[in-house]
Amino acid sequence: MGKALGSWSGMRKYLEQEMLAESLKDRIRYGCTAYVGMDGCHIFEVCIDGEQIKRFSWETVNTYFIDNGFTSNKNPSGIGEYWAEFWSLLDKCPITDRTEYTDEEFCAALEKYRNQDIQESLRSNNPIIRMFAILDRRVGKRALIKVKGAIEEQPIWLRRFYRLRLTAEGI
Repeated sequence: MGKALGSWSGMRKYLEQEMLAESLKDRIRYGCTAYVGMDGCHIFEVCIDGEQIKRFSWETVNTYFIDNGFTSNKNPSGIGEYWAEFWSLLDKCPITDRTEYTDEEFCAALEKYRNQDIQESLRSNNPIIRMFAILDRRVGKRALIKVKGAIEEQPIWLRRFYRLRLTAEGI
């Protein structure tokens, strides 16, 4: 997780208990997995009502690159070929132009969300920060009514979080 964010159990408590909108309590769950041999990498996930909705890891991003034709090798075989273009593509394709994100991008977004004004987070160009913000207890009904018209501008995966919050608040 990194020292800036503290322990995962602390972050999970922060996200699910301290900052989560009351209307979403017990519906949102964050998970973190680290496997032996992953060189310190993590897999983060967000679940709604027990269903995994979004996963954040190097592998999800690399699979996205391969499946969407970003790589020159459309059918990599073996680990070397699978990861061959990952870093160069990650540098070329900014977070605002993708729908999949790494664990490091998740952590950076969480840190930024925690250290900026909630209205700034709602307007962020980073979709992960907007995910944290739309679920935040500090976002009131007036702010939710304002963002309601912007749902279709969100990445497809993020629309589900917006709709969930709006529905939970009766908007």
